[in-house]
Amino acid sequence: MPEPVLIQPDAAFIRDVIETGGGDLKKCFQCATCSAVCTLSPEDAPFPRKQMIEAQWGLKEHLAGDPAVWLCHNCGDCTTNCPRGARPGDVLGAVRSALIRAFSFPRFMGSLLASPKWLPLLYLLPVIIFGAIALLGPKAVSTASPEFAELFPIPILEALFFTVSGLVVIVLAVGLTRFIRALRAAGCKESILKGLAPAVADIATHKRFRKCSKEQTRSWGHLLTFWGFVGLAVMGTAVGIGTMAGIMHTPLALTSPWKVFANVCAAVVFVGCVMLLVDRVRDPEKRASSTYFDWFFLLTLAGVVFTGILSETLRLGSAVWAMYTVYFVHLVLIFTLFLYAPYSKFAHFLYRTVAMAAAGKGT
Repeated sequence: MPEPVLIQPDAAFIRDVIETGGGDLKKCFQCATCSAVCTLSPEDAPFPRKQMIEAQWGLKEHLAGDPAVWLCHNCGDCTTNCPRGARPGDVLGAVRSALIRAFSFPRFMGSLLASPKWLPLLYLLPVIIFGAIALLGPKAVSTASPEFAELFPIPILEALFFTVSGLVVIVLAVGLTRFIRALRAAGCKESILKGLAPAVADIATHKRFRKCSKEQTRSWGHLLTFWGFVGLAVMGTAVGIGTMAGIMHTPLALTSPWKVFANVCAAVVFVGCVMLLVDRVRDPEKRASSTYFDWFFLLTLAGVVFTGILSETLRLGSAVWAMYTVYFVHLVLIFTLFLYAPYSKFAHFLYRTVAMAAAGKGT
């Protein structure tokens, strides 16, 4: 006779999932239609039926170590075909959001990012920092044409952003370590290092995502945003190191290859963000199911690109006060994007990469 198993639901986790996008969780009656229609669900370990019942029962630890939670792209095929309207894709999205908060370090930061009521507080920190730099920082020598460095000295900005980047890397490393431990505790034995290359290659091409029958527009929006963001990150790092080493000087000339590359990448990100925003707004179901967690990262990223392009345009037009004002907003948004990356949708990308590598789904 098998040993009895004691199920201990995590009621707080259930409430968290319901409140952050999985409000229809309890409608699921385990018919498995979702697993049958999902084009990404493997035959040997189909999802999301299993994950739906684990979420209903509040089995947080089971879900925390299940890579299948991250293999879903929330394309909507399962939701469209669900006879009960349980919206499995939205539930898994809410589970992922809850797990990012559970793995985050420090954990209270994950909670701050989870609710819009803390949004003013999140922006208050960078507003104070850049306001202090503008008012109290050393001023660069004025030039014939207005430059951002006259109000926001480049050495101070570089020191600040490199410090923040270092902290973000450490925080993300802690969160990913916790995730990997959960995977191992759940019995995942695959070599994550061995699976990283094919997982990254899959994400770089969005091969699996494009298998979703309803999400061609969103997959291209994601792809453009991803590659444009990667390009801007590479450019920013290279220019930052170059200026610190004294081999580059900013602002870069408009004809500089680095400047041209940055502008192209910014345009690509902006187009990708617009595609994603339009896709969400024009579809009533997506608009209704989109959560604060989804909007925060996407709108912040779009704001970074838009204010960057606008501030540069205003600088070229010598609109001094307008350019400084927009650039201030630009810096606040960049700081917000970087500092809160471990707790936002950006972290989602890294957790998905590890999960795909652990599940061997990058091939």
